[in-house]
Amino acid sequence: MTPQEPVRQGAGEEIGSAAALPPPAGEIASAYSFTGPALDLGALLWDRQCLPGAQIRIPLSMLNRHGLVAGATGTGKTKTLQLIAEQLSANGVPVFLADIKGDASGISAPGQGGDRVQERAGQVGQRWSAAGFPCEFYGLGGIGPGIPVRATVTDFGPLLLAKVLRLNQTQEQSLGLIFHYADAKGLELVDLKDLRAVVAFLVSDEGKAELKTIGGLSTATAGVILRSITAFEQQGASGFFGEPAFDTAELLRTAPDGRGLVSVLELPAVQDKPQLFSTFLMWMLADLFHDLPEVGDLDRPKLVFFFDEAHLLFSGASKAFLESITQTVRLIRSKGVGIFFVTQTPKDVPGDVLAQLGNRVQHALRAFTPEDAKALKATVRTFPKSPYDLEEVLTGLGTGEAVVTVLSDTGAPTPVAVTRLRAPRSRMGPVEAAALDAAVKGSSLYERYAEAVDRESAYERLTAEQRAAEAAAGKAAREAEREAGPEPERRSGERREESLAEQVMGSGVFRSLARSVGTQLGREITRSLFGTARRRR
Repeated sequence: MTPQEPVRQGAGEEIGSAAALPPPAGEIASAYSFTGPALDLGALLWDRQCLPGAQIRIPLSMLNRHGLVAGATGTGKTKTLQLIAEQLSANGVPVFLADIKGDASGISAPGQGGDRVQERAGQVGQRWSAAGFPCEFYGLGGIGPGIPVRATVTDFGPLLLAKVLRLNQTQEQSLGLIFHYADAKGLELVDLKDLRAVVAFLVSDEGKAELKTIGGLSTATAGVILRSITAFEQQGASGFFGEPAFDTAELLRTAPDGRGLVSVLELPAVQDKPQLFSTFLMWMLADLFHDLPEVGDLDRPKLVFFFDEAHLLFSGASKAFLESITQTVRLIRSKGVGIFFVTQTPKDVPGDVLAQLGNRVQHALRAFTPEDAKALKATVRTFPKSPYDLEEVLTGLGTGEAVVTVLSDTGAPTPVAVTRLRAPRSRMGPVEAAALDAAVKGSSLYERYAEAVDRESAYERLTAEQRAAEAAAGKAAREAEREAGPEPERRSGERREESLAEQVMGSGVFRSLARSVGTQLGREITRSLFGTARRRR
């Protein structure tokens, strides 16, 4: 089996036919009868009846038009991700998904049948069989199970880092100035101590003059940035920044049998750092965005990226950050990448981003409070007109049921379809810790990324220059004392002071650094929408 030979889970596995459907149901079903490869979601629910002859599907070619999976806690969003990811993999499409709760690792192992699974399969017209899918498991900075995923501070960029550090707009702009300076001087910001060293230098007596021509950096703002970095390090975040930096091209691989590789980012160990993991996911997308070539519309996407807990990405985001997200989502489609945002309600996603999401799977919503009721009405307004009373439907859906509308193979929205979803074929729960550990250590990528590397970068260069300047100043002071001989202490002090000033100003940290480092690396780093650096390959 190769990626050019798609395997539709639904092909040859459906029970029932479209004959004798009620007229409204028949019209809805016909809108989902695509001729090309498609993923099977489930069967239409009409008048409280599940109709296995009316299959609800998503065209494979439309998966790069992005999507939204939403619904209250416990309504089946994770299983929907699993169902879609399985079929993408079977069709040769690589998948990335974030495992926040720790149960997505089960996609690597065959599921277990049983009465409930067989009952669901019979209701939706699915001939269910167990299957596991090829997976790679990753972990942020080596915390928890998984191949460590790291990024350098330089590659991460100022906009994303400002979001993680929770800086305000002024502080974000100052951080951008710091990155601009480091880029221009060839100072590589590999980890957080590099960034801290550059900030500290720029507000030192020697460094203040360096920023006069490009705006300056106030001591107060630098202090806030330094405190934010320190607090971030104390949360254990140092390990996320460093080398070897993860190459996001690894996410585009297929297995030897042609199935798409499912990359699972294991996040349970960093659940208490939501800003970090949500922003790291955005970095992955940004890195893919400026590395991939334009390909236009394909018969299948190069990668489908599931962005779980999407509300964390948008919470407290600056205007510049939101604009960058919107532009990335809008443009990455033409590079063959599809994005599914996963969250509780559509209102968690800004309108400009929501407008880019052509495929919708909306699980049940609750309306226990006036605020809930308001959110429900807002959600209903985002769907096309339909014969359903969606306010009633959305509050009455059971687990594993959803309201669906997708883009047809011609790009037009399909009618709203209330759907009972299929059962995933892989395990609906985590694999054992030993099996997960064996999969991680048996990966061909483990040796490449497992051990952190701390090479010479901004911190080491600045520290070395500072020590050299101090040593030179000390030597000059001693020479001045010897030359002074028996002269009065006042004159000796004047000579020492003069020599010290000459030495510090003559070989100050950045004067020397600009010559040595600037000559070797001194070129402005090209940055993308998020200020992320273009990877040097």
